[in-house]
Amino acid sequence: MADILIRIAGEAGQGVDTTGNMLLGGLSGLGVHLLSTQSFMSRIRGGLNWCDLRVSERECFAGKEQADLLVSFTEVSGEVLSQNIASGGTHLHNCEAASTADIVSLHATEIAKKLTGSALAANSVMAGAVFALLGYPVDTLCAYLEKSFGPKGRDLADANAKCARAGHSHIGEAGLWERLHAPPQSGSMAGQLWSGAAALGLGAATAGVKFVAAYPMSPSTATLGWLAEKADLYGILVEQAEDEIAAINMVCGATYAGVPALTTTSGGGFALMAEGLSLAGMMELPAVVVIAQRPGPATGMPTRTAQQDLQFALRAGHGEFPRAIYAPGTVAQCYSLMRMALQTAHRHQTPALLLTDQFLQDMQKLVPPFPETDAPIDRCLAEDADADYQRYRLPADGGLSPRAIPGGAARVVVDSDEHDAAGHLSEDFQARISQQDKRMVHASQVWPLSPEAWKPRLIGRRRICCVEGNQTAQFYALLRETGILAQAETLLRYDGLPFTGAEIAERIGP
Repeated sequence: MADILIRIAGEAGQGVDTTGNMLLGGLSGLGVHLLSTQSFMSRIRGGLNWCDLRVSERECFAGKEQADLLVSFTEVSGEVLSQNIASGGTHLHNCEAASTADIVSLHATEIAKKLTGSALAANSVMAGAVFALLGYPVDTLCAYLEKSFGPKGRDLADANAKCARAGHSHIGEAGLWERLHAPPQSGSMAGQLWSGAAALGLGAATAGVKFVAAYPMSPSTATLGWLAEKADLYGILVEQAEDEIAAINMVCGATYAGVPALTTTSGGGFALMAEGLSLAGMMELPAVVVIAQRPGPATGMPTRTAQQDLQFALRAGHGEFPRAIYAPGTVAQCYSLMRMALQTAHRHQTPALLLTDQFLQDMQKLVPPFPETDAPIDRCLAEDADADYQRYRLPADGGLSPRAIPGGAARVVVDSDEHDAAGHLSEDFQARISQQDKRMVHASQVWPLSPEAWKPRLIGRRRICCVEGNQTAQFYALLRETGILAQAETLLRYDGLPFTGAEIAERIGP
């Protein structure tokens, strides 16, 4: 089965990401499965960055260790990453040297300068060459360029298309057409390209989120940026808060007023939100937090991936209060679980946390189209609240207090201190017990690790292995703590890079 990994490498600022997106856009109309991931340093210029693009006959969910085609824009990227080219693979290098059996030299920078007067279109030259090496027609790439630049960018689209055709022709004239065994064009894979970050944003926007407050922190910023870009389309107010403390407290204020709201952050920012999260727990507010994980502690590795904050998310905040935690594993789940997190938070009047990571945030994948029209969640409000309303009334059935919002006949009183049924500060011991019991009643309804749900799925398994992106097997520890597992194998990675299927298979063995 044809399955090609293209690795595009160079310095930050050279258009590595642009080349990857150009190839993704051009290939998306050919009926093949696509997946792209990124590896980049925490710097604006220089360094060594690369973008992996997997083109396959079957659906993919991760990258590969070795590249079938390395596209290098610099000497350094070629030298460093050529060690990870698969047997029989090809190295397409932006240089003047003569081609060899393993290296295809193409001076894309000079070709771009001759055709357009600028080196900026070198990535279009390389993209055209990649299409030829794969045996694909360049017309689909040129059509994507025309679409991406739009009517106002017609001249730019024409210039880049000319460069793409030049790169394509160079490979054909060199007798290297279809050098790689690429998936055949089928036209049957209909879908759209979505990143995990964008899918989270769309899930929130269509669910009715109308307020977002966050302080930019990689890798969560991509979701914040998507929501800001679509703010006018979906009627969302996006506020860049002065810090994470302000962000979570703004979300608490918005949800008190009845507005579905969320914040985005990473581990270090979430540390600052712990007090505000407890505030949401005490006031029974549906605050939603997206935690896009990266390696820690402290600043750690801002642009790398990790899954190290599960235990932190479980325990963050002082005192005891319920919370729901979700962890999407695919781009499609980013959309669906974001909606579920929001609905859970509102139905159970409790904070909901959504754990993602840099790998999933920045991943782009060709997926079936998501619904992009509004489908708001149920805010679960007490619409008929009157003058006798008490925000923290203890229901006779032991369930949730009815939640009303200010502005109607009801007087909605809330407090960060322990409070009585009416919401007023109270140090009555019995009131404390009653309110705390009431807040915790519904935790089992939303906790994602129910032994009754998990154990039937594990019975009879010959081997059980927890694959985690951290050093201490946090998820495995949670499975043991909840009595779901007594013993299992673990497979851990914490160097800042994501797992690949081949690595997992090799390390687990037969």
